[in-house]
Amino acid sequence: MTLSQSPAGEGGAATAGVPFDAAIAALTAATSATIVCHVQPDADTVGSGLALALVLERRGIPVRVSFAEPAELPQSMRTLPGLWHLVPPAEVPAEVDLLIAVDCGSANRLGALSDRLAGAATTLVIDHHRSNTAFGAVNLVDPDAESTTAVLARLLDAWGEPIDALVAHCLFAGLVTDTGSFRWVRPGTHALAERLLATGIDGPEIARTLLDTHPFAWLPMLSRVLGTARLEPAVRQGTGLVYVFVRRADERGVGSEEVESVIDIVRTTTEAGIAAVFKESRTVDDRWTVSLRSRDSGPGMRDGIDVAEVATALGGGGHRYAAGYTAFGSPDTIVAALLAVLD
Repeated sequence: MTLSQSPAGEGGAATAGVPFDAAIAALTAATSATIVCHVQPDADTVGSGLALALVLERRGIPVRVSFAEPAELPQSMRTLPGLWHLVPPAEVPAEVDLLIAVDCGSANRLGALSDRLAGAATTLVIDHHRSNTAFGAVNLVDPDAESTTAVLARLLDAWGEPIDALVAHCLFAGLVTDTGSFRWVRPGTHALAERLLATGIDGPEIARTLLDTHPFAWLPMLSRVLGTARLEPAVRQGTGLVYVFVRRADERGVGSEEVESVIDIVRTTTEAGIAAVFKESRTVDDRWTVSLRSRDSGPGMRDGIDVAEVATALGGGGHRYAAGYTAFGSPDTIVAALLAVLD
């Protein structure tokens, strides 16, 4: 089955003000394409990349998909259709007709592949991060969209490209993960999910594989990491901050998706409206990747903290309630820097 364009107002309809025409023109004119996902890829960036690659392949356009790091795709995403388009960074050509960045708020989120931007005749950014820096020649950014795969679904509608079951599988992967299994939705989200499911994909199995499958080593890793938890209840006039550290040694035996899952546990702390996970680099000393989350309501909170503003102040970016940045220094130094911005 395929997913065709819907009338205005249904899930998947084009969002007013988003420049679909320019994106469609760039895609239609392309004779070759490279699709680049962000570092430490999640199902939204990979799902977007592979879904678009499948459509371009159908149109006879040579296409590659890649991400800079880590060296391997997380295990949970290895059942996504279109993996034959995925290549290591070394196989990404220096020059290409069209380079497309998906789910990337800024060029530095491309990591080592950011240098490929200069060799592209045209660059297209497809994203939903409010902090997006508009680093492409064409920028299709909808900050109100629930996921980048949702932006892509609406783009395909506007382009008149049908969405078959293979493409729908990739789009649903990004939708289910970026909405937290549909906990964070907007009007039209469930309608879009229904349209994707109508192509015949197995939604429950896709969600289980992406969100509810971990190796046994995940459990002792959680025990070690959660043992580092600290609570700062006075932060932001009583909103509260909870944070943990994931050390390099903690990651032995687990994949990047297990490490990324820690924030979803830490953020459930009742006494804190802000959660942070500091993840030590596996390769560079004193470098940390920091994930931030906040809630829009809760005991003692007036309004949810905009962690995208916090992350931007520290060199990163993201969404109002989910953001991140890279920090350098000792644990005490990087915690102090975060507290200073939150003060």
